This record gives sequence, structure tokens and C-alpha cells, in this order.
Amino acid sequence: MNRRVLQCGVAFLIVLVIAGAVIAQRGRRGRGGYRYGELDAAGNLLLPADRAGVEDWDIDPKFLTDTFTFVRVRYTSRYWGYGGGWATDWPDSDLNFSFRLQQLTSLKVNPDPINLELTDPRLFDYPFLYLVEPGRLEFSDEEVAALRRYLLNGGFLMVDDFWGEEEWYNFASEMRRVFPDRVPREVPLDHAIFHCVYDIKEKHQIPSIGHALAGYTSERWDAETAHYKALYDDDGRMMAFICHNTDLGDGWEREGENEWYFREYSEKRAYPLGINIVIYAMTH
Repeated sequence: MNRRVLQCGVAFLIVLVIAGAVIAQRGRRGRGGYRYGELDAAGNLLLPADRAGVEDWDIDPKFLTDTFTFVRVRYTSRYWGYGGGWATDWPDSDLNFSFRLQQLTSLKVNPDPINLELTDPRLFDYPFLYLVEPGRLEFSDEEVAALRRYLLNGGFLMVDDFWGEEEWYNFASEMRRVFPDRVPREVPLDHAIFHCVYDIKEKHQIPSIGHALAGYTSERWDAETAHYKALYDDDGRMMAFICHNTDLGDGWEREGENEWYFREYSEKRAYPLGINIVIYAMTH
């Protein structure tokens, strides 16, 4: 499998991006109609029956296999310490972000995001993965091998929502198991990923809604500056985009809960950067 195989049927659908479109806020969403932890027949954690209030849309039956599906990594390790695990901000963030991709771009998007383990053979059907809260995870040997194969064969990984030096050290150590000879490098602000759709002029730090309403942009004392780093293959292709000391997922998840947070963080920062990351991953 190569990069062309991974993104076939997806990249050609990106005809234009409505970069100037206004993100309209919707009301606060509720949850219900599902039991957390229940899996469907395919092994995906079930979405709530009411989609957490996020509207649904139809996929053209002629392009069922040619739509972009947001895939969250379901890692198997038990996280240590405080904080969340792989399902942090799920399902609202995944549903909301899929909706905004469908609304604001011409990318054809699956309304139903999924979650997969790294060892699932279906992983190679999807060119984009989202990994959250990696500051405490421990990959199994099987997950290490699967992630290495996925990324070297054209896949793209977005990493989000981990804070401070201790969590960075843990994540970096686990990624050294995946790529012993590759070190994440800070992505300069003039890189195309910050400008391919929305023109992002600074490396924003996006806090959780609780920290933001309390007047903080950082969630840790040792995480004052947001870092955006990347791993590259031998040809210079970006394989992973790593969002450290920031939390795009909360900007997606909590968009309907507070008008100020929505305007300041969801609309201005979390969605524009998230959309840029996906479009860059699908076109480079």
C-alpha cells in the first residue's frame, strides 16, 4: 500500500473549501440513548442514539467508500495517573468535527465517526487517525508494529490533548519505540499546514472549557506554550502532526455549551486548525 492507495477516492473530492463561511453556533447538546462502553458488531464504541444533538446527513450511495471518516485510535493500555484516556471528549468532539468538515468544506464526510484499535486490519482503509491523551499511554509491541507500518505506508496521525513535560516525555518515549531514528520537529508557522485553508497567524493554545472560563489558557504549570511538532518519512512527507500543550478536541466537543468559549476558541482556533490539518493530510 502506498500514499496514493490510502487516499484514493478522497482527495479528488476536495474541490474547494469554503474558508470564509461562518460557523453558526448550535444549542447545548445532550447525551442519551447509549451505554458507554457498548460495542457494535464491527467493534466500534457505539455512538449515542440521538447523535448528541448533532444533525445527520446522507452519503451518496455511489461514494460510500469515498468519504472521509474521522477515525479515533482506541488504544488498549490502561492510562496511569490523573486525566482521561483514549475516549476523552468522545463522542461529541468527533461528531461535531465531522459535521463542521461537511459544512465548511467540499470534502464528503461520513456523519458517523468510528474508533479502531491500531491492530485492527481495517485501519489501512482510512488515511487519517486521531490519537488523544497520549501522555500516559503504553503501546503494546503489536500496536508499535502496526502504527509504524501504517505511517510508513502513507497514513497520517494527528495527536492532541496532552500537557507538560512529563506527558511529553512519555509520549516521545513511546514514539521512539515506533521510530527509533526519528525525532519530532517543531513545525514553523510558515508551513503550509497553517495556511492551506485558513490563514493561521499564531500557534494558538486551546484550553479545556473549564480552564478557559477560569481565566487560564494552559492546563499545567509547565505547559505555558503550545507546541506543534511533526514526524516525517524519508521523503519528507509529514506522517504525524503533534499538538502538545493544547486541546483542539475540547474546542470541538464543547462548542455548544458557552457562547464566549465557542467564539473565542471553537470558532477562531480549534475548527480552523483542525480543518487545515485534515485538508493538508489529504492533499500532501
